[in-house]
Amino acid sequence: MSATKTANAPATASVRCVLTSLSLSMLLSSLGTSSANVALPALADAFGVSFQAVQWVVLAYLLAITTLIVSVGRLGDIVGRRRLLLAGIALFIAASVLCGLTPAFPLLVAARAMQGIGAAIMMALTMAFVGETVAKEKTGSAMGLLGTMSAIGTALGPSLGGALIAGPGWRAIFLVNVPLGLLALVLAHRYLPADKGYEGRERPRFDVAGTLLLALSLGAYALAMTVGRGSFGALNVALLSAAVVGSALFLRVETKVASPLIRPAMLRDPVFSRGLSTNALVSTVMMATLVVGPFYLSRGLGLDAAMVGLVLSVGPVISAFGGVVAGRIVDRLGAGFVVTIGLAAMVAGCAALVLLPGLFGVAGYVAAIALLTPGYQLFQAANNTAVMADVSADRRGVVSGLLYLSRNLGLVTGASVMGAVFASAVVASDMAGAAPALVARGMQVTFAVAGLLTVTALAIAVAGRAFRRAQRAVAAEPAGE
Repeated sequence: MSATKTANAPATASVRCVLTSLSLSMLLSSLGTSSANVALPALADAFGVSFQAVQWVVLAYLLAITTLIVSVGRLGDIVGRRRLLLAGIALFIAASVLCGLTPAFPLLVAARAMQGIGAAIMMALTMAFVGETVAKEKTGSAMGLLGTMSAIGTALGPSLGGALIAGPGWRAIFLVNVPLGLLALVLAHRYLPADKGYEGRERPRFDVAGTLLLALSLGAYALAMTVGRGSFGALNVALLSAAVVGSALFLRVETKVASPLIRPAMLRDPVFSRGLSTNALVSTVMMATLVVGPFYLSRGLGLDAAMVGLVLSVGPVISAFGGVVAGRIVDRLGAGFVVTIGLAAMVAGCAALVLLPGLFGVAGYVAAIALLTPGYQLFQAANNTAVMADVSADRRGVVSGLLYLSRNLGLVTGASVMGAVFASAVVASDMAGAAPALVARGMQVTFAVAGLLTVTALAIAVAGRAFRRAQRAVAAEPAGE
């Protein structure tokens, strides 16, 4: 092996240590959401606050991620991704300590927002580092690994959180992040590649105006989709209007500044725009399983809480085991083709959720989820690989942030919209007292809508592949014909 090749290709052991550090970062950010959810009743009792108030323990974390994930990705491109990722992990650790030791509820909410900022940095930059540390032909496997770690965090959070609350107490669900965070920090400091300087080129300026407008717009949209819990009143309309106006102002500012947060030309790129739009649609669909699934299992099929939890764990467990496999399939078959396969499997999964539970009960529901979830894993690994494939090194952070933003916006929208579709289809003034047949009908209508959204995503993907084939055919034609 030549010296040049040796210098350009990191040693296998180093790459594994880098991926371990990135995987731990992804696991921590995922645990930050899932483990806190199960602690809300204990936190309400410990601090003597209402159910509405304690929701801010989760909301502060999610708002910080949603509003800042694109901006911190771009900041990493400018100041150095290694430097910023180390700072993000350190901030997450410090915020976890503060969450675990806080004596007052307002301080807990503030610490959760800090934790969300650290999580946003980790989420945005882990994917960006894949392009710098993993060979291009192995990118799909690395993306699949990150998807697996995210799924493990989602699956592990409720059970780990419940065990810690029953044992040491609620403070332990935050303090358990500290040793994992320290390990991630040590590995990242030791093995992440050094930041590259601009070598005589002028360092781009950070787009402060664009960052503020985007953060305010995203925050307004997220709040519009979450406040009111199902009811859409005047406050929701005002917040949604503010989000629309803020987004228009943001796009106008981006055409004027020298170093924009998001280049408008990026949004006109077919591969990029299709990747973001399908990502948002698919996330909206997957959120329906989390919003509607528990109601259907408990009130439609009459399962007790323990059985509901067991059935709901099927999806995350499949994701945890299937992510790496999905990534390897992407490396072998190509990202564009696997996106189509994944979306087709998801369409079949949505159809199965409409038909099978009514015929076979719990077994039908599990079979449908076992079809939907691998399709999602294939789509996610392939779509992330396709979008990140040809991104220039100085834009990997912001593009990674945009991918996660589209996913988060889909989840936020899904929680509100798919929940509203379900409630409307059930047609009962008291959801708790709704007849099982009505709940089953709500389930069928919700996943029929989800299926239509997935068909839309599939149509976008297929059209994109056809467009790229046509472009290649034109490029291959001899000149002068």
